[in-house]
Amino acid sequence: MGGLIQPSPTTTPSESNWKPIAIGVAGVVLVVGVIAFLLRSEPKGPSAPHPYAANLKISDVKMSAAENFAGVTVTYVDGSITNSGDQTVTRALAHLEFKDSVGQVAQTEDVPIRILQTSGPYPDTVDLAASPLAPGQAKPFRLTLEHVSDSWNHEYPSLEITDVATK
Repeated sequence: MGGLIQPSPTTTPSESNWKPIAIGVAGVVLVVGVIAFLLRSEPKGPSAPHPYAANLKISDVKMSAAENFAGVTVTYVDGSITNSGDQTVTRALAHLEFKDSVGQVAQTEDVPIRILQTSGPYPDTVDLAASPLAPGQAKPFRLTLEHVSDSWNHEYPSLEITDVATK
């Protein structure tokens, strides 16, 4: 009967599955790192204003706020823009900086300048492409801000024209 009873095979502890898992995790981390490195962008520094921006003069700046239908307060910056150059302006972008109570920048916004038309039953804004600013011409404008930081000190923001398109 010695043949019926066979010695049980010796079992060696099987290798754990940690090695393939560690290699897989390292591979994923490496791939994500390479993708992040390739897709990173240079931080944007303050860009120089468009050369033609010096020909656009802002005056009579006023601020107001109103509540829209959704109950959100919208802030408006109104004023007059004058083109003292020799080209017709079809687009202009304004850079606004709102400060907090200690004079630090609380919020920055880049907003397209839109022409304010008051000929209809209510004031409406139109894009500069639809109502271009000819050389020597002045028009009222409006900047619309959906949100202004709660830490804003409620003084007028600094306003600079940074980008201009002409024809």
